[in-house]
Amino acid sequence: MTRLRVGIIFGGRSGEHEVSLASAASVLQALDRQRYEPIPLGITKEGEWITGGDPLRALADAAGVTLALPPPSSAEALVKSEARGGLPVGLTRKLDVVFPLVHGPFGEDGTLQGLLELADLPYVGPGVLSSAVGMDKAAMKLIFQAHGLPVIEHLVILRTSESAQ
Repeated sequence: MTRLRVGIIFGGRSGEHEVSLASAASVLQALDRQRYEPIPLGITKEGEWITGGDPLRALADAAGVTLALPPPSSAEALVKSEARGGLPVGLTRKLDVVFPLVHGPFGEDGTLQGLLELADLPYVGPGVLSSAVGMDKAAMKLIFQAHGLPVIEHLVILRTSESAQ
């Protein structure tokens, strides 16, 4: 039986970097290795992609996080990619589906989903629009109201730069 190659993307530039690492560790522990071949894909806090080897362990060590990690899946060396704003070269040929586990901005706000759609890679979870709207609470409340859903009274406060004041 051919195993489905699942790209598991984690880490990222947001303040929720460490939460993403814990999510990835949980998914990797639970994944049925008879049916799925995990391809771990890390993103550093600086936005660099890490592939090959054990990127989850490398990012956890860099962040000083202790996780219950599965044994390394390969003896490959880690590869850092300067592909900021895009996927590492050749990655799309190695994946059947992607499981994005990047939390916060640049992950669950539609940006990563858009990148995956541009690369023509199928992924699990919500699409670009629902991710973006779900992350933008003010926009989400407007859409809820436009569809007749109850929304509690609220006030939107936008941050402005000091030079604009």
